Amino acid sequence: MSVAGAPTMGEDVTVAVATCGRPASLARCLQAIAAGTVRPLEVIVVDQAPSDEARAAAQDCAGLRARYLEQPRLGLSASRNLALATVTTPLLAVTDDDCAPHEGWIAALAVSFARPPAPAAVTGPIVALGPQRPGTHAVSLRTSLVACDHRGRTLPWDVGSGANFAASTALLGRLGGWDERLGVGSAGRAAEDADLLYRLLRGGATVRYAPEAVVAHEWQTLDQRRRSRSSYGFGVGALCGLWLRSGDPYAARMLGAYARLHAGRLAGAVVRGDRGLAGEHVRALAALAPGVAYGLRAQRLARTSCDVRA
Repeated sequence: MSVAGAPTMGEDVTVAVATCGRPASLARCLQAIAAGTVRPLEVIVVDQAPSDEARAAAQDCAGLRARYLEQPRLGLSASRNLALATVTTPLLAVTDDDCAPHEGWIAALAVSFARPPAPAAVTGPIVALGPQRPGTHAVSLRTSLVACDHRGRTLPWDVGSGANFAASTALLGRLGGWDERLGVGSAGRAAEDADLLYRLLRGGATVRYAPEAVVAHEWQTLDQRRRSRSSYGFGVGALCGLWLRSGDPYAARMLGAYARLHAGRLAGAVVRGDRGLAGEHVRALAALAPGVAYGLRAQRLARTSCDVRA
């Protein structure tokens, strides 16, 4: 990988952005990537609700080489897998259409991959996008400024998330990409990112957290935040159910850790008399068992895990 100077640092990187009916958000995301100090070689937009506005956003973003791919509504994992199937660079970075990477994002990713010992994947901070508007709430924040290399079995949601993630394209291909039983738009609802991170880690890969690789995530309404609590609880349950079905005992530890996390926060909200926040954690906990049931019965897919060393 070439990292000697800023003009060449992005040549190894393709960015994939999955979108579905949000052309204005997509345009903002692409403009942020185009404004970076280093640009990726290419951006692949996969749209599951194609529109003239979204197509124009991809084609008219000055300074970006972009491909606009249309896909039936198969879910977030399917969109990312379509991008993976067509990428030509050694590294694939992904973010969401409701995000805006900071200007140093691509440069920080490239430097992180080049720094020995070379990681298989890189994650980074997620911060709130712009000033808060009345009635909105920050979600999915990751604000640690401490660099860290993660290895071995660990809680994947402590390692990173799909809104700010990059990995070796070849390795992602060997893993089979994202599990299409999980993620927004699938029956599993969420946790496709946690599943992929867990597969990387359990296979022996190093996942590096790079504090300089920052992505901003837009504020959400209270209703959106409440729905996301339920969806992610279901997704984590589904993730754990899938791995329990495969005979991985660490899945029980993941399930217990997620339940304890929300039970503790629920208790704190009750003590403070915050009924709204308490309700959010109840939603997350209530969705776990149905998610586990889904994971235990979900049809198996080929290539859900492999050894990722070397």
